[in-house]
Amino acid sequence: MAAASSSSPPSPPPPLPPGAASPAEEPRGGGRPPVPPYVKAAAGSLGGVMEACCLQPIDVVKTRLQLDRSGAYRGIAHCGTTVARAEGVRALWKGLTPFATHLTLKYALRLGSNAVLQSAFKDPTTGKVSAHGRLASGFGAGVIEALLIVTPFEVVKIRLQQQKGLSPDLLRYKGPVHCAKTIVREEGLFGLWSGALPTVMRNGTNQAAMFTAKNTFDIVLWKKHEGDGLVLLPWQSMISGFLAGTAGPVCTGPFDVVKTRLMAQGRTGDIKYTGMVHAIRTIYAEEGLRALWKGLLPRLMRIPPGQAIMWAVADQVMGLYERTYLQPAHV
Repeated sequence: MAAASSSSPPSPPPPLPPGAASPAEEPRGGGRPPVPPYVKAAAGSLGGVMEACCLQPIDVVKTRLQLDRSGAYRGIAHCGTTVARAEGVRALWKGLTPFATHLTLKYALRLGSNAVLQSAFKDPTTGKVSAHGRLASGFGAGVIEALLIVTPFEVVKIRLQQQKGLSPDLLRYKGPVHCAKTIVREEGLFGLWSGALPTVMRNGTNQAAMFTAKNTFDIVLWKKHEGDGLVLLPWQSMISGFLAGTAGPVCTGPFDVVKTRLMAQGRTGDIKYTGMVHAIRTIYAEEGLRALWKGLLPRLMRIPPGQAIMWAVADQVMGLYERTYLQPAHV
């Protein structure tokens, strides 16, 4: 490092915002202090808004296919065109309000809680997170988001999406708030947590795989290591995010189908499935093994592109923060 000129004193670093690490808190061994969890949470929420607006129609089609027991839809394209023709194009954005709110809160909680958990798993000497620590942090973040955010919002979203018809007067649920109030009144507060167990299993597994894969692809493809100050270009973040988002849907397909069926049936009236294991057994016995992966193709059409969009936005927000406030640690 070049010595500072005696005639001109070095310029002071930019002021640190609340929550940023001071030089005394910088990790040992060089590099930069980590981006604070609240910045990662804000970055994730902005990415979630963009993802919801772009990909809601695919989520509607996925839900309709998963709830189709009679074979009314012959595939993704037929389902989408049938919904648009019978109910109008706007029907493809049914449930957008709870979906966008859900994604905004979910990604904020996911990235924020993962950052907090990773800090707990860091090696105190090197400041690095092991592969096992990264998996555990991702799984923990998935469990937290599933219980606090995902389950109640998806219950409302799925109830709205399964409604068929053009006239609002003929629909049981008039909107997300009315839907939530009706569920609580008729099924109790825990009606909003129908299908919580498969949701926990799905999200925990998804996020353990996603965070680990995203970090791995960043390193392998772009030589980007966490905290090195390098900011990926949006297209690079999209490729890493897209690839990281592919493994989860394949591994967690049965959990997603069971979650949708349990959320859609409610907790009163005709109860077909009594729980996660019973639902898996019943679906397998009545509809075959492939039925446990119903909606896989629209999930693959939605989740990897969704991760690509979310990470393209989130990486830029976190990169802007790093360039503005975080300075390399000099040793």
